[in-house]
Amino acid sequence: MKVAVIGAGSIGVATAWWLQQAGFEVTVIERHRQVSLESSRFGGGLLSIGHARPWAQPTAPLQLLKGLFQDHAPMMFRPRLDPQQWLWGAAFLRQCLPANTHANILSMVRLAEYSKRLLKQLSQQLEIEFDYRRCGVLSIYRQPHELARAESILDRLRDLGIERRLLTTDEVIALEPSLAHTATQIIGGDFSAQDAVGDAHTFTQSLAKHVQQQGAQFLFNTQVTRMVCAQGAVQGLEVINAEGEYEHLQFDNYVVATGAESGLLLQQAGLPYRLYPVKGYSALFRLVEPHQAPLVGVYDPALRLSFARFGSMLRVSGFAELSGLNRALNDYRCQLIVQHTQRYFGAAIAPQPVQLWSGLRSATPSNVPLIGRTTIHNLYLNTGHSNLGWTMSVGSAKLLADLLARREPELDFPYLYKRAYE
Repeated sequence: MKVAVIGAGSIGVATAWWLQQAGFEVTVIERHRQVSLESSRFGGGLLSIGHARPWAQPTAPLQLLKGLFQDHAPMMFRPRLDPQQWLWGAAFLRQCLPANTHANILSMVRLAEYSKRLLKQLSQQLEIEFDYRRCGVLSIYRQPHELARAESILDRLRDLGIERRLLTTDEVIALEPSLAHTATQIIGGDFSAQDAVGDAHTFTQSLAKHVQQQGAQFLFNTQVTRMVCAQGAVQGLEVINAEGEYEHLQFDNYVVATGAESGLLLQQAGLPYRLYPVKGYSALFRLVEPHQAPLVGVYDPALRLSFARFGSMLRVSGFAELSGLNRALNDYRCQLIVQHTQRYFGAAIAPQPVQLWSGLRSATPSNVPLIGRTTIHNLYLNTGHSNLGWTMSVGSAKLLADLLARREPELDFPYLYKRAYE
């Protein structure tokens, strides 16, 4: 049976791998020249079960309101004459109700934990090196209300079996000495020792080679312009191929795993799923004093910024900007990232040059990804992972492959349709 996977990021390539293991003939369609050039390219690199929680929380509406008027707001909202943006926003506000937040945390934590376990097994099996370090992830807090909110979430995580402990300021500094000069600004933190950092781009490139060696075809520089749907099924894909010519491709089943572009394809197919692109930023700094750089992954929830060390570089990633399919760098927000990094780790980095980047992440209102079969019987989704695409990639791919192969998935999760034959 022939399956097309649309998208060759970390999720699309992992989906292709597990589909191959299930016996399918796989073709991966990617609009770029190689794999992992979108959100997987310069993401934050954190593999964090402890941070598998939704943006949609009771405090989020106020944060979005502030983002209307403040360019420095970590979550920035720019209203547009776009019905999809407003429909997504209305659904997001409903997900901020406490009962919905709790259910979403449960689903996200389960998937993140499952995926992290599979990622470790797969990387060992295939001997993939991707700068993996099980160093733990430290969150730092500078305001009492932030720490109180974190303590409430930690209680829920403990109920789910996730070990994450609160720290005093002294314990934060003892754990991460590079933050000693900011001790007067930090009132506490929390730490998840089971979390890790790893390079999604390197992992995805290596996994893609294994996928190709096992017979999968990759169609690079190929843009899917339309899914041709009729009689409740996808009849084929209209694409512009590498030669710039229109072409019609046909398969038995189709998987949408194309990140921020997924929403456009679903709209064309008349499907009601709410997806919206959320822009994030990254910056790469060269380390000049490595002993002053963080040893663990560091996250500032108030700023929505993560800091992770990869070899001789410090990668800083974060922010959330709802402004449509727009990857333009906002100079002011780029400058903010530089300033925050200098404040925390200025002694470790060279101020120039700084490599800046932005990417679009596909987000559902709940932050729970869409995995499973749609109402179009041969069309499947593996998208909407938001900022946790790297953390959830291998696990969600395995679940999707199980569903398509008509096998019982290993994880209790809110699938679109649990069985392909339902």
